[in-house]
Amino acid sequence: MSLAVGAVAPEFTVKDTNGNTVSLSDFKGKTVVLYFYPKDDTPGCTKEAQGFRDAYPEYQGKDMVVLGVSMDDEASHQAFTEKYGLPFQLLADTDGAITKAYDVDGGGYSKRVTYVIDGEGKISKVFDSVNTATHAKDILAEVG
Repeated sequence: MSLAVGAVAPEFTVKDTNGNTVSLSDFKGKTVVLYFYPKDDTPGCTKEAQGFRDAYPEYQGKDMVVLGVSMDDEASHQAFTEKYGLPFQLLADTDGAITKAYDVDGGGYSKRVTYVIDGEGKISKVFDSVNTATHAKDILAEVG
């Protein structure tokens, strides 16, 4: 069961695709789309990431931050990012701490759930039924 709308989003600090340290608090005042996915470079996850890539200018235009999270390591994220030209950060949740904090642990992988977190750090929307082909646009239609 995912976290509820209105709950305070759990804080985290983790490495991104390029080895930079990223914390949720870095984005205070911005809307954050925190999307969890099972595995880099698999069909559904690739389709979902490409959707975010293609819609990324719209997200930027609305001052929204997109962060992808899986339990893959930085090297895997780098290869995935380079292969598909992903313009947003992927977070390497190798120990599963973020996955567990957001209650999306699928037993060794992150379940496909997206949280929209408002500028105050509260969860404003939860997407736990995701169509990978349209998800990025679906979020913009509902939230943007």
